[in-house]
Amino acid sequence: MDLLNTLVDKGLRRELPTREEALAVLATSDDDLLDVVAAAGRVRRHWFGRRVKLNYLVNLKSGLCPEDCSYCSQRLGSTAGILKYTWLKPDEASRAAAAGLAGGAKRVCLVASGRGPTDRDVDRVSETIRTIKDQNEGVEVCACLGLLSDGQAERLREAGADAYNHNLNTSEETYADITTTHTYADRVDTVHKAHAAGLSACSGLIAGMGESDEDLVDVVYSLRELDPDSVPVNFLIPVEGTPLAKEWNLTPQRCLRILAMVRFVCPDVEVRIAGGREVHLRTMQPLALHLANSIFLGDYLTTEGQAGKADLDMIADAGFEVEGAGEVTLPEHRAGGGCGSHEQGGVCGAHEGGGCGAASVPQASASVPQANEARTDLVAVRRRGAGTDLAPNA
Repeated sequence: MDLLNTLVDKGLRRELPTREEALAVLATSDDDLLDVVAAAGRVRRHWFGRRVKLNYLVNLKSGLCPEDCSYCSQRLGSTAGILKYTWLKPDEASRAAAAGLAGGAKRVCLVASGRGPTDRDVDRVSETIRTIKDQNEGVEVCACLGLLSDGQAERLREAGADAYNHNLNTSEETYADITTTHTYADRVDTVHKAHAAGLSACSGLIAGMGESDEDLVDVVYSLRELDPDSVPVNFLIPVEGTPLAKEWNLTPQRCLRILAMVRFVCPDVEVRIAGGREVHLRTMQPLALHLANSIFLGDYLTTEGQAGKADLDMIADAGFEVEGAGEVTLPEHRAGGGCGSHEQGGVCGAHEGGGCGAASVPQASASVPQANEARTDLVAVRRRGAGTDLAPNA
């Protein structure tokens, strides 16, 4: 396909595809799916080889969030039967982190529910970061605490945080349909604060909330402009007790197309398959490793993932290798942050509107894809690990 050859060439040059090309990836047929995976896989291997970075979530505080994000089981008004607990002590969090590190994780992601941290919360998390780093040499720590106030990102950086996660989740146009208690601009501001403090920015999306192809392309282009080092791609886990519990809009093929589109638009960043891969990719998970170079190991915040050993077996069986603690994840030109795509004097979206092959690509549909069969049997609330007396899944 001329489209795929063009996208590979652009990906190897870190050149932004046109919107028409990105939409065309989402509109490809099942007959062309393996060709799409192979093309995006060339871009992935060029920048990241066959390495897979493992990340491990530690939910520091679960439930009772005042925000109304429709996708979240911890939201205001949620009736989901999830674990609810207040802040883990630093030693408790460090023990939870150690389980993931023992399973091969390189980065620990410390997450807490809530609109954003108070200064006291930042002190508490800072102590946790120092404890984890003192007890686990070489570990990367990413914090995810919600909206940041002035000066908080700097304090987390001083405590030893390497990165900060705050996802855009969906397009600016549809954001108010998903959340009303804060704005899309609030999220963008927090990513800017993380960048300005010298933290590696991590920001991604959630697919499967009823969005159109245009919405998906919009949010990925916005991420490219924000220039995070890591882009987690979540697939909605429709948890009973949340407003989106009936949204089963994804198929394994749809998920692979989304990951391929993200790779073409963000060729040299850490693309991470995050929540929902077991529920929606299912037996196609190994193919997704040809598109993404990073996954979460084990369980998620409030739901269970597949067994940690199954993750490791999948990586090995697919011919990939776990990235070691001493290896640098990002390409050399991204060292210290930044995608390196400003060299030609424009912003990351400078190529939008023109580009190779745009006239020959098929038109993508703006409609929501046909609903997938509901697989509620694959959604299990987390009952082990942080906040419990049971061993974690790692």
